[in-house]
Amino acid sequence: MIKDESMKKEYYHALVERNSTYDGIFFAGIKTTGVFCHATCPARKPHYENCLFYETAEEALLAGFRPCKRCNPLSFPQKQSPLIQKMVALVEENPEKRWKDSDFNELGIHAATARRQFKKNYNMTFVQYARARRMGIAMKSIRTGEKVINTQIDIGYISSSGFHDAFSKIMGRTPNRSKQIKMLYADWIDTPLGPMVSIVDENFLYLLEFADRRGLEREIERLRNRLNASIIPGKTDRSDQIRNELNDYFNKGLNTFKTPIMFFGSDFQKSVWEQLLKIRMGETATYKDLAGLIGNPKAVRAIGNANGANQLAIIIPCHRVIQSDGALGGYGGGLERKKWLLEHEKSIQ
Repeated sequence: MIKDESMKKEYYHALVERNSTYDGIFFAGIKTTGVFCHATCPARKPHYENCLFYETAEEALLAGFRPCKRCNPLSFPQKQSPLIQKMVALVEENPEKRWKDSDFNELGIHAATARRQFKKNYNMTFVQYARARRMGIAMKSIRTGEKVINTQIDIGYISSSGFHDAFSKIMGRTPNRSKQIKMLYADWIDTPLGPMVSIVDENFLYLLEFADRRGLEREIERLRNRLNASIIPGKTDRSDQIRNELNDYFNKGLNTFKTPIMFFGSDFQKSVWEQLLKIRMGETATYKDLAGLIGNPKAVRAIGNANGANQLAIIIPCHRVIQSDGALGGYGGGLERKKWLLEHEKSIQ
């Protein structure tokens, strides 16, 4: 989300003026209608305070906005093909659906064709689009902290059953059953690297991830199944604590996190994560180094897998692990974020 005030005002002026040179440069999320638009949208212009601005359509989707039917923001940079129009409509009809190749076959559509066309036009595949729309439904509740019924209306569901189905695909159970099981609370945290989601109870932080991480749904699913939990929008002292500590971290005022954490994994994974916590800020270790520290020199590949299973981004610093040749290696939040985090931490020292 764009946070620079001068840029936001520039984009709002472009939206009011319907300046075509800004089409594809930004997407405007309209809080009062729940849609996101191009700069040239012909609809009545919202007040400035009701606008949020995003650099990509995926960001707007993950924030809970759906494509505007007046300006078709997904039509940039070229007119939507009939295939893409059909696929977008199918997502809106059934946003909680997780698409598989067999679903495309039933529709007489080749999965690779849909994937290629979406990737060419929007720099994301159709599956990424459907996932972002689905995640956005849950994330909107988390971001705003609104009651379930308000979110249901805001995102465009007429029936409560449709919203409950979509919500429970991410959070595990329908909201009206949440009092029967363990409660966890999800909060939205804006950071310089994009929004993050924290999941806590009154005592511990269980998950901290970037909202656009590809495997986030699965991470949430594993967490709620392990704890027999329902996850709803909300805050506790722990969510406030990690929010404040992250703000200090990004403002170069913090190098040690004190929020109590709880992580779940195999004994091997826990041994890796415990070693990660010993890597000091501003320093790095290799996968080979970690394998030696846990007494298993041949476990380099397994170390990488354990890093990938980490559910506490930044807190358990898997971004500080690199390859023996100095290359960055992998990172669930994306290599650009990993590079940024390492440079940021070096600048703190």
